[in-house]
Amino acid sequence: MCRLRVLVDLPRHSRLDAVLDYLAPEPWPAGTLVRVPLGKREVCGIVWGMAETPDPAEVDGEASVLRSVVQVLTDLPPFTHGWLRLVAFAASYYQRSPGEVALSALPPDLRDLDAVQLARRLKRLDKALATAAKVANAAAQAGTPERPALSPEQQQVLDVLADGPPQPSLLFGATGSGKTEVYLREAERVLAAGRQALVLVPEINLTPQLEARFAERFPARCIVSLHSGLTPAQRLQHWLSAHLGRADLVLGTRMAVFASLPRLGLIVVDEEHDPSYKQQEGARYSARDLAVWRGRHEQVPVLLGSATPSLESWYNAGPADAGGGRYRRLVMPSRIGGGALPAVRVVDLARIAAQFGKQALRAHPLAPPLLDALRERLDRGEQSLVLLNRRGYAPVLHCTNCGWKSACPHCSAWRVFHKLDRTLRCHHCGITERVPRACPDCGDPDIQPMGRGTERLEEQIADLLPGARVRRIDADSTRAKGSLAEQLASVHAGEVDVLVGTQMVAKGHDFRRMTLVAAVQADAALFSSDFRAPERLFSLLMQAGGRAGRDAALAGRSEVWIQTWHPEHALYAALRRHDYEAFAASQLAERESAGMPPFSFQALLRADARTPEVALAFLDAAALQAQALPGAQEVLIYPPVPAPIHRIADVERAQMLVEASGRVTLHRLLAQWLPALQGLSSEPATRVLRWALDVDPISI
Repeated sequence: MCRLRVLVDLPRHSRLDAVLDYLAPEPWPAGTLVRVPLGKREVCGIVWGMAETPDPAEVDGEASVLRSVVQVLTDLPPFTHGWLRLVAFAASYYQRSPGEVALSALPPDLRDLDAVQLARRLKRLDKALATAAKVANAAAQAGTPERPALSPEQQQVLDVLADGPPQPSLLFGATGSGKTEVYLREAERVLAAGRQALVLVPEINLTPQLEARFAERFPARCIVSLHSGLTPAQRLQHWLSAHLGRADLVLGTRMAVFASLPRLGLIVVDEEHDPSYKQQEGARYSARDLAVWRGRHEQVPVLLGSATPSLESWYNAGPADAGGGRYRRLVMPSRIGGGALPAVRVVDLARIAAQFGKQALRAHPLAPPLLDALRERLDRGEQSLVLLNRRGYAPVLHCTNCGWKSACPHCSAWRVFHKLDRTLRCHHCGITERVPRACPDCGDPDIQPMGRGTERLEEQIADLLPGARVRRIDADSTRAKGSLAEQLASVHAGEVDVLVGTQMVAKGHDFRRMTLVAAVQADAALFSSDFRAPERLFSLLMQAGGRAGRDAALAGRSEVWIQTWHPEHALYAALRRHDYEAFAASQLAERESAGMPPFSFQALLRADARTPEVALAFLDAAALQAQALPGAQEVLIYPPVPAPIHRIADVERAQMLVEASGRVTLHRLLAQWLPALQGLSSEPATRVLRWALDVDPISI
């Protein structure tokens, strides 16, 4: 008998060790999948390596204490050394247990299979892949798809990627500049060398159209997707295809960064700026950052693509003498076909209010000049997109008599009015109830909606443009399975004149007939307490504007309209010029003067409790513990404060920011701090429901 170290799914704050010892008849290699006893359960585990003292005599002496491995899943090849290193790094950097990171990266169905069940699944997979291969071969024999001619900028980028070392590259390309074609050509080069390619997208709704593009280009290749929208059986089948090396291309959302790929040769992160790449529950990892780390350590190129890169990536791709030099910057400023970027028109709402009155603005969502521009598009048979990043009919109902508002009884937030089903819904805890017939406080039947959501905007535009085909796409209108694909198809087919939507439709979509994009309420983020809000607003507006004029023949008359009370704001001035570089330079200068990321490094300690006093007491005690640790004088610990939405589902939330000028300094403190936090959460005065440490938070 020998002693193996095995990863099991235990959280970092568990009283058990992160890696447990088990007895085994032979030394199975690291990365082997096993089933082991844990308490009264039998769970999935991954061999992490041999114990430090594999002396048989010592093992025999501990036989009454150590338990044996129940089963070894030998039909599945062990995980590669590179994958195990990725898990170890992610666990260490984001302060989680390696077992929690490793096991959460596996398909749920795989964790429940024994050896016999796994063998059956593998036989099924062989049949499915054989059938798919026949279809693919038939498609390939029908002819090789024609590849579009490359622009000079695309060719230059591909030449640099082919000749340069396998390092991270930031592909800074204008919307419509052909970044996807660069991804396709790079994947083609990698596949020809017998390697696999991993392509990440920020949201599930972008996966089908990208998968269709890759399937059209590579009809004879095995392409799979990995995201939470798959059924458990589909996810297991796709994961097995990747792990066994049978899949050539893997497309997926942030979870796919942990895909097991034995022949990995390329990682692409599309729309790398998107905050969806940061996991907000459990192990709060950044898929973009892990992709860069994985590429460096597995010696494969990483391609980060965006028209509005995150400021962290922009800084990392800057000059080495200014702190950058970590990424190679590749630029494609021109649109395919020589099409012009849309003209940006800013509507001064103060001037419109002075001319037509504030009541007119409350009654009608669109300023008269914008309404005229929409009518022009209708007359020419072109499409328009009206952007409002707020779903529902109205964000709140209120009583005009006593001032009652539709507050959520369980959250520090309003319940949103949804007119289609006459409900009030809290978008945080999910509580839903029918709209009351009269004010619950005073009985007055005159309760009115305040503000505007996409439902109301759709209704008002339909009234203002009689005969126009108005369609709304948001999280509410696309709940049914397949409805998003169906609605997008109708837009592409020209069956929609005016599309009303949230940020779901503002990025990644190639609407060929669209020549106008309008943002009706863009000002809220200008004065947010979150220092990243201007960056997100600029990115959203620029990405949304990129949906206009994708067809070079229509680009000359494409426009972006922005309704604002602050037309002279520097952000809108940069947007008018399509000058991301100037905007990024000004934002980085502000952050440097304020000591904000990327010029500092942060972690956020969050605490949830039944009362705000307990949550804040836990954080206060945690701060005292941190201040007593070695090196604490090099770290700034801010006072604990309630979270922006301090109560959700009757749970009070508080947070505390920790900041350091150096990454190593911060992580040295966090590593010492966590054991103390585990003990603190069990004391009566500071016993919280849960606590979590968020390294490199993007929402504060």
